[in-house]
Amino acid sequence: MADMIKKATRESYGEALVELAEQYPDFVVLDADLAAATKTGLFKKAYPERFFDCGIAEANMMGIAAGIATTGRRVFASSFAMFAAGRAFEIVRNSIGYPHLHVIIGATHAGISVGEDGATHQCCEDIALMRVIPGMTVINPADDVEAKAAVKAALELDGPVYLRFGRLACPVFNDKSTYRFETGKGITLADGGDLTIIATGLMVYEALKAAEMLKKDGICARVINIHTIKPLDTQLILKAAYETGLIVTAEEHSIIGGLGSAVSEAVCEDYPVPVVKIGVNDVFGHSGPAADLLKEFGLSADNIYTRAKAAFAKKK
Repeated sequence: MADMIKKATRESYGEALVELAEQYPDFVVLDADLAAATKTGLFKKAYPERFFDCGIAEANMMGIAAGIATTGRRVFASSFAMFAAGRAFEIVRNSIGYPHLHVIIGATHAGISVGEDGATHQCCEDIALMRVIPGMTVINPADDVEAKAAVKAALELDGPVYLRFGRLACPVFNDKSTYRFETGKGITLADGGDLTIIATGLMVYEALKAAEMLKKDGICARVINIHTIKPLDTQLILKAAYETGLIVTAEEHSIIGGLGSAVSEAVCEDYPVPVVKIGVNDVFGHSGPAADLLKEFGLSADNIYTRAKAAFAKKK
């Protein structure tokens, strides 16, 4: 596949906030002393009166966001995924989730691709934590176009929303002029009848590359982008299970509790087929260049290709 422009979805998040500010004059943005990294600093510069730095106190920030939401204003609360989903979990659950408040959590620096920040900051558990909260919408966009569309969609939703963004620049493969984001609906990017690769986040582009590699071996892989992990597009996933009989999931997250688990839960209940889960295999990460870590942990087109081909051989 041809080289594409690359952009980190955290940058898309910051730009989207600025772009949407006039259309939605009621929303405010909170950050936990990380505005330069989360890119909410772009909004701070453009709309300082609507930006609040809550300091290195993520749980307190979530409490403030909940309070603001009770007044009817829309509010974004931003920090690294490890802090937004991990450190502040109890407040997110009890103060935002339980009363079903419309707080949008903008969580950046998710996954292994945080790189040199190391294991303490490489959050591969956040999707699992957030999807277990009743009423929480969980969205993990794959590129710049999808990330900006997701921010806008989140403003129109009801109840709490978790938006997951990355630090690493990734290829922008969606066409802004034709792309349509629909919460809870997956997107079929490539058709095929031999197996299905279901991916989310930065692994979507890797899935597309893997499908091209499989095609050279005569294996036609369907590729589905699941940007919304909760609510899950169960109908599209079951259709793929029925028509291809084999699913491979790919995510920059633990294989426990994330996309792979959600897909497995869906198919095992209604139409059981083999599900091969590609992700972080119940281990912590470590410091290193992001690109190298993704390869080391098997979060690459090469590994998707190898695992899918082996699974397809067993299917036959």
